[in-house]
Amino acid sequence: MIFVINSMTGYGRGEYKTDGTRCIVEIRTVNHKNFDYSIRCPKELYSVEDRIRDLLKAYISRGKVDIFVTYVNEDSKVSSVIVDAGLVKAYIEAISQASSSIGMSFEPRTDIFFKIPDAFTQVKESTDADILWQNISPAFEAALQSLTSMRHTEALKLITGIEDCFDRIAGFFTVIEQRSELVPAEYKEKLMSRLAELMDKQIIDEQRIAGEVAVFADRSCIDEELVRFKSHIAQFKKLLGEKEKVTTNQDKQSVGKKMDFIIQEMNREINTMGSKANDLDITNSVISIKSEIEKIREQVQNIE
Repeated sequence: MIFVINSMTGYGRGEYKTDGTRCIVEIRTVNHKNFDYSIRCPKELYSVEDRIRDLLKAYISRGKVDIFVTYVNEDSKVSSVIVDAGLVKAYIEAISQASSSIGMSFEPRTDIFFKIPDAFTQVKESTDADILWQNISPAFEAALQSLTSMRHTEALKLITGIEDCFDRIAGFFTVIEQRSELVPAEYKEKLMSRLAELMDKQIIDEQRIAGEVAVFADRSCIDEELVRFKSHIAQFKKLLGEKEKVTTNQDKQSVGKKMDFIIQEMNREINTMGSKANDLDITNSVISIKSEIEKIREQVQNIE
């Protein structure tokens, strides 16, 4: 069960038992610009770590992943015990010196060896990698399925918040479109009124006025920015609609990265509108849209 849109935040747990083994896998993920993982597991699982990594990548394309594995094999046998003689000797010498410094006698006994951390290491019979993988992979699969389900549920909540932001943007954008059509005419009216006051009853050169208005209209025209902004919104909403399942993780690209790029382009267009517009209503709407875009950007940072 792989979805196109996932949150990068989630938790999954899986457990698998056989007659002689038990494996528990816990996976936690948070947002990260790339795929990064760390794993805490018994040393005997090191031989299959490459398989673990490949399985993770089949489900997760982006995010910081922490894996905790508990594995118990009751059938495994200890083939030998290694004693770190140097470590034991160093401890005995240190204890002897400490006892001597405070005037105490010290008679080392063999039972003290067992109180020294890491003095003894058990070497167990190695398990065939394929058999080992059979014993633990179902737990990983279960944990990843649980994680994916939670990440997709979280993504749907993020999408709802983003769609609310776009609903508000639509209202502000309508104001900008309407006002952009009226601004040149209002500028001409204000210019005519002002000149009439200054020139009293002298004849106003209509052709010159038309030229001034044309220059102003060209300088403050935001038609291209409006078209591109609407295109970016359409592209973004198309990504939001990609909620269906896909066969494998490789069948999808990082939706979050695409969204982040589109958000940058939306910011670019709305900033240009704000700098070119010569109207208070447009300026106020631009400010409101920028606020909504920032909310969307924050949400997008957590989408895979």
